[in-house]
Amino acid sequence: MGGGLLKWIVPWEFSWSFLLAFVAIAWLYAAGARRLRVPVGRRAAFWAGMAIVYVTLHTYLDYFFEHEFFMHRIQQVLLHHLAPLLIIASYPGTVLRKGLPLPWRVRLRRAGRSWAGRAVAAVLLNPAFVTLSFVALILVWLIPDMQTLAMLDWRIYRFMNWSMMASGLAYWWLVLDHRPKPPGRMTPGIRVLSPAFTMTPQIVAGAIVTFSKADLYPIFEICGRAFTMNVLTGQLIGGVIMWVPAAIIESIGGLLAMRQWLRLSRTGRLPKRPPVVRRVSRPSVPSPPSR
Repeated sequence: MGGGLLKWIVPWEFSWSFLLAFVAIAWLYAAGARRLRVPVGRRAAFWAGMAIVYVTLHTYLDYFFEHEFFMHRIQQVLLHHLAPLLIIASYPGTVLRKGLPLPWRVRLRRAGRSWAGRAVAAVLLNPAFVTLSFVALILVWLIPDMQTLAMLDWRIYRFMNWSMMASGLAYWWLVLDHRPKPPGRMTPGIRVLSPAFTMTPQIVAGAIVTFSKADLYPIFEICGRAFTMNVLTGQLIGGVIMWVPAAIIESIGGLLAMRQWLRLSRTGRLPKRPPVVRRVSRPSVPSPPSR
């Protein structure tokens, strides 16, 4: 039994870069949580998201993600939607910074306030850029030729996974921002509506894959499928996974953004509109009759 469990824990493709990055982030959060009072719910959300990232990228499950289309769709939904949503919903920024030594925190603050730091943030965290990247990366990696390249080259495969996760983190960071605008980069109303816009092309793409009568991704046949099941059945399941669970997760994200909007309104932190001044026309006074 122990050997069977060990098989699932051992990564299908070991990666030092992933392991070091994962351990560093986990250590920073644990150190910061010891110095700050972090609610239990936020801690649970962060560690659940981190656990999903690790299980998805660095266990034997990766074998099934590489050898079956619908399993690969599960991996992408977890990396692009659920794990980033959980991590960002825990609001880990303050905790991670608190885990750094004081000199590093000072340097990080100075770098963020420098013109170069502000320029990089203005580009990489631009709402239009982040939102379009969030949707585009889903559609780009669904193109059969791009999927084939990713499955044949481990470097492209890892770039695909890391880019999906990075775009998910950036997107949910904007949508779940708890601040008004400014300093937030989106207005609270746009944050609530944004998931509705981003889920629409995903639903359309999922429907196309679901109802397709042709094998769109023969690369999984070339690499060797993990399960002995009908090709179109597996493709149908993959399309439904893109269609339904992804939309549900984005709807939850929209509800969380709505909660933040209501909190800002309740605490009076929303920018107030200037009062509308209406000009009242005075009644004309008739001129006295001329003699």
